[in-house]
Amino acid sequence: MIAPASPRRRPASSVLVLAAILTTQLMLVLDMTIVNVALPDLQSSLGFTPTGLSWVLNAYTLAFGGLLLLGARTGDLLGRRRVLVAGIALFTAASLVGGIAAGPGVLLAARAAQGVGAAFAAPSALALLMARFPEGAERARALGYFSAVSIGGSALGLIAGGMLTQWASWRWVMFVNVPIGLALVALVRAVLPETPRHPGRFDLVGAATSTIGMTALVYGFVEAAEDGWGAPTTLASFTVGALLLAAFVLTELRAPAPITPLRLFADRTRSAALGGRLLLMAAMTGLFFFLTQFLQDVLGYSPLATGVAFLPITVMLLVFSQVSARLMQRVGNRPLLVVGLATTTVALLLLSRIDAGTGYPQILVALVLFGIGNGLAFVPLTAAGLQGVDPRDAGAASGLVNASQQIGGALGLAVLVTVAESAARAAAPVGATALEVARHAFVAGAQQAFLVGAGLTAATVVLLAALVRRPAPAPTVVTPHREAAADERTPELALAD
Repeated sequence: MIAPASPRRRPASSVLVLAAILTTQLMLVLDMTIVNVALPDLQSSLGFTPTGLSWVLNAYTLAFGGLLLLGARTGDLLGRRRVLVAGIALFTAASLVGGIAAGPGVLLAARAAQGVGAAFAAPSALALLMARFPEGAERARALGYFSAVSIGGSALGLIAGGMLTQWASWRWVMFVNVPIGLALVALVRAVLPETPRHPGRFDLVGAATSTIGMTALVYGFVEAAEDGWGAPTTLASFTVGALLLAAFVLTELRAPAPITPLRLFADRTRSAALGGRLLLMAAMTGLFFFLTQFLQDVLGYSPLATGVAFLPITVMLLVFSQVSARLMQRVGNRPLLVVGLATTTVALLLLSRIDAGTGYPQILVALVLFGIGNGLAFVPLTAAGLQGVDPRDAGAASGLVNASQQIGGALGLAVLVTVAESAARAAAPVGATALEVARHAFVAGAQQAFLVGAGLTAATVVLLAALVRRPAPAPTVVTPHREAAADERTPELALAD
């Protein structure tokens, strides 16, 4: 039975609604990178191994990406504001636990719990934005801000992480979420409308097979970096991952209420946008992971200086995401995607040439180009991923957009860490001190990781140029009564009004 909608109340202003959604998104994406600058301190404090350190990021992104689709489905069934509040509350509590962690296990468990909370909050936030802002110029502007926060938040996380690590300790990169999360719960409850509940089932088998399958694949890449491709644990992880992901597809084909309606992949533009987002985030996560360590461990930057060094990315992203939102209505998605991602590829190629003698000016040029490229690409990439989605699939589609971003980051980082470790082992110099060997090996690994990242973004350019199409204009409907036409909206848009 469908629960009755909550009593009609005066809607909050668009500014407050957008502020609540953007702040939620900022907190969630910021936590993907805020720990990056703290990694060296965190490693020495809790005793992580070099490859094990990647799990501080992957525990969050895997839980986030793997459960996003279940989170989106839960919002459809139980009400999106209700699920958004629950997700923020869990994220906040997990942040507190992570801040007081005394060992690697507790921290990784807290990071995974943060990811679970984010998985339930993020798709509901994006679906509520789609409901509040109708398709066209108004939604394009809102998506411009959303995309700027989504990618700019990652760069801001590096700056915030540097400040907190240097001025307080690495623990404050976790503690900082607690007051923000508590304030967000109050704001969301005050300004966002609840959506009606819908009857249906939870596809728990689909959620379990997709999440555990992706985790097994990532674990396989990490094990390959440490023990080699032929190690039993590596082969077992890849086998389990492949079998579970195949089971996931079969489950979704047969499930009465799948968390991933496979019809969403029938549109080639949407499929290309999701694949492109996955590849782009793989390269981007690798940039943040390796460059933060390069600046601190090789060039000797402080945590704060490292965070500030990434400021050009933030500025360029904020500026060019708004430029992209305005141009998108005139030129369409494909030209912006091609130009933006080609610029990103050039930036990564420049970074693949860095060494121990590289100065910041060369890195600055690469960061500026990277910010421009991603600023141009992310708005049309988000719009293409949501293009032509039926209102009944809004939650699932927004979940897929976020899932491709998080899974791309986790899987890409695992691949790039494996590539870097292989290159580092092959490049160790003979007759050098231990510190020189470590630095030389790290630089060689980072160079190779950036080069592979450039290959991923170049492949994305080809993919999107070939498959992304401009949306067909909506048919004009002539109706004798303007009032009747005004009511021909989705229930979500009516509720948002």
